[in-house]
Amino acid sequence: MAPGFQQVMSMSSAAPTPVNDPAATKLAAARTRLILDKPFLGALVLRLPMLAAGPWCRTTATDMKSLYYNPAYIDRLTLSQIEFVLAHEALHCALTHFIRRGHRIQRKWDLACDFAINPILVADGLQPPPEAVVLNMFDNMSAEEIYPCLDDNPDGETLDQHLYDNNADGSQGGQSDEPPQDDEHQGQSGGGSQARDRQQDDGGGSRTNPEPAPANAGTNSDDADDSPPTPLSAQEREALGQKWQQYLASAAQQAQQAGKLGGAMARLVDTWLEPKLPWRSLLSHHLFERARNDYNYMRPSRREGDMILPSLRSAQCDLVVAIDTSGSIGDDELAEFLSEINAIKGALPVRITLLACDASLAEDGPWVFEPWEEFRLPPTFAGGGGTDFAPVFEWVEQQNLRPDALVYFTDADAEFPVDAPSYPAIWLVKGKKPVPWGKRIQLN
Repeated sequence: MAPGFQQVMSMSSAAPTPVNDPAATKLAAARTRLILDKPFLGALVLRLPMLAAGPWCRTTATDMKSLYYNPAYIDRLTLSQIEFVLAHEALHCALTHFIRRGHRIQRKWDLACDFAINPILVADGLQPPPEAVVLNMFDNMSAEEIYPCLDDNPDGETLDQHLYDNNADGSQGGQSDEPPQDDEHQGQSGGGSQARDRQQDDGGGSRTNPEPAPANAGTNSDDADDSPPTPLSAQEREALGQKWQQYLASAAQQAQQAGKLGGAMARLVDTWLEPKLPWRSLLSHHLFERARNDYNYMRPSRREGDMILPSLRSAQCDLVVAIDTSGSIGDDELAEFLSEINAIKGALPVRITLLACDASLAEDGPWVFEPWEEFRLPPTFAGGGGTDFAPVFEWVEQQNLRPDALVYFTDADAEFPVDAPSYPAIWLVKGKKPVPWGKRIQLN
């Protein structure tokens, strides 16, 4: 057994469970099962002390420092369902959902976070409680990808309560798209100071460093708080975000040593720990790789000496840009795409052939822009009908072109040609649709 796994097991049995507390007993048992069967999730759950909550908590909740629970709710669940609930809270923390909302509408963001987590846990073999909404259409999608797929006023409720944001009263009605509040505004929230004061001080006056808790820590229902904790300040969110990323990496290492990290959870860890770049960086990086720079060795003239030195010879990059004009791409996305292509043209000699297509190619195209010309869109596009990708690739073949890359700006909601072209195809996709071949770059 790996040393890290032994440490997790010793932590889980550090102290006895409080007597006469059925909910605490079930929580401790479910956590122990997670540690044994799914050490990755078990190690994350151990980072959250479990505290019985007052009437404000309808199911479970987290402020990224502790896990709060309603004892009556826990009593209604099976051990397998409690495992799901514990893992659900731990993944909210490990995936740092509490620092990723930005200017998004809070309630819509909270639902997107739940919809991202639940399919992962089901795929890992955990049993959701009746309140958990699992939508297979959001498999392998992040909260950022799910968010634009939801209505601004979505139906339903989250499985748990997210206490780390500016809507800390447990209600699900936060509709503001303002960014999280700063320290000055946090001081006006009030309430819940007792719950936060329970957290162990790290020696420097900060309570943003949650440490693994004994199995029975804070599970005495006699200490239940009547009010939720106050939301995190911006500084607390940032510090906790760094801590939870470290906990994620440590938990993954422990699970790998125990030989129990695979499937959906392994893919999640690989995706989350690898550096993530915005679509602009991915696009420019790929195009710079395609730039045809090479060295040649021409014999110099006699007056330059006898040494033969390499010289860099750079040819222009030929790029075909296709824009889906079926009505799914908005003006803001087109403007952003336009500015990014021009930025790339400023650093790399790129010749662009622009095509517009819905079910067929626009009759007034193509538009060709030489490296010294600014890339701009026509005043209007004739489109708005259905979508068909084949006309673009057929036109390239008919013209006998071999571009360095073809970039297709689309929502990918159409039939694809069966065969991939001989040149690189890059799909800038708005939405959640997959692509069967080529390089897919997520826009939102």
